[in-house]
Amino acid sequence: MKNLKPPFNLESAIAKVKKAEDAWNSKNPENVSLAYTINSHWRNRDQFFIGRSAIVTFLSNKWKKELHYKLEKELWSFTDDRISVRFEYEWQHSETKEWYRTHGNEHWQFDNEGLMEIRDMSANDIKIKESERKL
Repeated sequence: MKNLKPPFNLESAIAKVKKAEDAWNSKNPENVSLAYTINSHWRNRDQFFIGRSAIVTFLSNKWKKELHYKLEKELWSFTDDRISVRFEYEWQHSETKEWYRTHGNEHWQFDNEGLMEIRDMSANDIKIKESERKL
């Protein structure tokens, strides 16, 4: 297995992004939260919170609302302990049954053990027709 701890090189940064993509596509909040430090700081759009339990709560609520969630992440840039990604995901709103494609960027900072200590995310949702889905 590749060393997914800082300092990152191109190969390990790409592997870290792929591992994150796979974890989020599992839609398992508890499993996803293990990639973050116990006191990880998050900004997700207009929400700010700290810690794994808050991450689990946030993701549980997210995936109750965002049905058929499918995510793709792409490495944008990296340094020794930071990675930036662009992402795109599609989902169906649980109440309205309308489809959306979300485009965004994330900036990640890792501790020495390779756990994410800061996640800063911005995104925009675009309403799409089901026939326009591509993921």
